[in-house]
Amino acid sequence: MPKVFVHGNPETSALWSPLFEELKSRGIEDLVALSPPGFGAAVPEGFERTCVAYRDWLIGELERLGGAVDLVGHDWGAGHVYGVLAERPDLLRSWAADCAGLIHPDYTWHDAAQAWQTPEVGEQAVAAMFGMPAAQRAATWASLGIREDVADAIAAEQDDEMGRCVLCLYRSAKQPAMAALGQRLLTTPKRPGLVIIASDDSYAGSPEMASSVASALGARTVTLQGLGHWWMFEGSEIAANALVEHWRSV
Repeated sequence: MPKVFVHGNPETSALWSPLFEELKSRGIEDLVALSPPGFGAAVPEGFERTCVAYRDWLIGELERLGGAVDLVGHDWGAGHVYGVLAERPDLLRSWAADCAGLIHPDYTWHDAAQAWQTPEVGEQAVAAMFGMPAAQRAATWASLGIREDVADAIAAEQDDEMGRCVLCLYRSAKQPAMAALGQRLLTTPKRPGLVIIASDDSYAGSPEMASSVASALGARTVTLQGLGHWWMFEGSEIAANALVEHWRSV
């Protein structure tokens, strides 16, 4: 069964390198890293860059893979996973994702997201973020816990196109859009799921929100105590163990 991974913002598929190393050491070889348009992959002509467009992009990729996949998402990749789970759960054998708080009814977008969602303010914020030299961007990501070689690889692919995608994606997901997605998931067929809860992730809502969402979706949880948003670096061994256990239980 393919293990399909989708990353978020403002990242590229290089993000999964440490976790893939751990999974391969455990004999997991059928690993597929998908890059959403604008986030390490070209943006097709006419692509709208909204959360619905990204959901439909991921559905198309999973259909090409033949479905019955084990899908894993991080950050906005998790948002895309939840979108697929609501629209085409038949494509999934199982799913695993962090940031479950995003679809909790009480979730409020973090400060950076609210800036991106605000006209003019968002354009200025994106210009500042992507306008700095690549080396400076890489140093910023490394300071947040991303391994230096991966930070360099991600920074090299961050450009104005990614910035445009950031603005469109976040603006399409202003509340109540994500809360509505969470409500829709309550009435769609359930698939075996794992909610990854990084206790110190300041972007994804509280651990209590994530646990509540997991319970509503009938999903198991794994708590990565003391780890933050980029848990796949410092916590790659723990995460790999949790994913392998999850896949074996399906």
